[in-house]
Amino acid sequence: MDVYLPIANLAVNGLLIVLLGGATGILSGIFGVGGGFLTTPLLIFYGIPPTVAAASAATQVTGASVSGVIAQARHGGVDYQMGGVTVAGGLVGALLGSLIFNLLEAWGQIDVVISILYVVLLGSIGGLMGRESLTALTAGPDTKHRVAKRRHHPLIASLPMRWRFYRSGLYISPLAPLLLGIGVGILTMLMGVGGGFILVPAMLYILGMSGNVVVGTSLFNILFVTMMSTMVHALTTHAVDIVLAGLLLVGSVTGAQIGTRIAVSVKPEYLRLGLAAIVLLVALRMLFGLGFVPDEVYTVAPL
Repeated sequence: MDVYLPIANLAVNGLLIVLLGGATGILSGIFGVGGGFLTTPLLIFYGIPPTVAAASAATQVTGASVSGVIAQARHGGVDYQMGGVTVAGGLVGALLGSLIFNLLEAWGQIDVVISILYVVLLGSIGGLMGRESLTALTAGPDTKHRVAKRRHHPLIASLPMRWRFYRSGLYISPLAPLLLGIGVGILTMLMGVGGGFILVPAMLYILGMSGNVVVGTSLFNILFVTMMSTMVHALTTHAVDIVLAGLLLVGSVTGAQIGTRIAVSVKPEYLRLGLAAIVLLVALRMLFGLGFVPDEVYTVAPL
């Protein structure tokens, strides 16, 4: 079933796009990530222009996050206070990211920058998560106990104006999650990701949040930041393809519910190891694309 995408200016297999949305929705429910880190590269591999892929993937991530947040909220897995602080930072970051996006687009470098960001960030995050997961799986009971007691980074403890985040079990400065939210907002605008693949490890290993609220709080943040990013893209870059986003949403909303059920039945270490493997594979494919010389080096586009 071929479907024409008006903004991307090409025809795609509609069923394949729906299945892609379903796969990223499952990832959203399992890991607390929006799935954009996988959606955007796969759309680029399929032939969608990187700018359209990034802008439209942010719209799809919004839909997957709504479904995931509802599922997590039923189990008390959302820290709304922490989420509110990161969302505030994320909205500021989205505005800053739009300025950077437009500047890079004016220079003609946005496609290259998006690919490089994916290689660097996905490679780093995937490597760290994979190492941590393997360490947790091979560690003895005493080591696992010490890991479970890990708290926030010492630098976080030095920040002023501490608040109590009761649901997360923290007493830290709101400046830390605020700055984290700003960084995620910028990445959402540039890469079309929800930022969960960075937000989840940062909440665990930098902020020291309780593991039972990390996934839900990450999805809560992603929901609002991707909504803002979609609006900014639609008004400034005009790169949101509503047909593409709609096809992705059909699959992702259902996939998020399936992923949430999987998450409660599988050992967390295996889930993190699986996510690390997926992230590293995508990073390697993006790296190959950067060094590969296409048959048609130059293209002609209408002015």
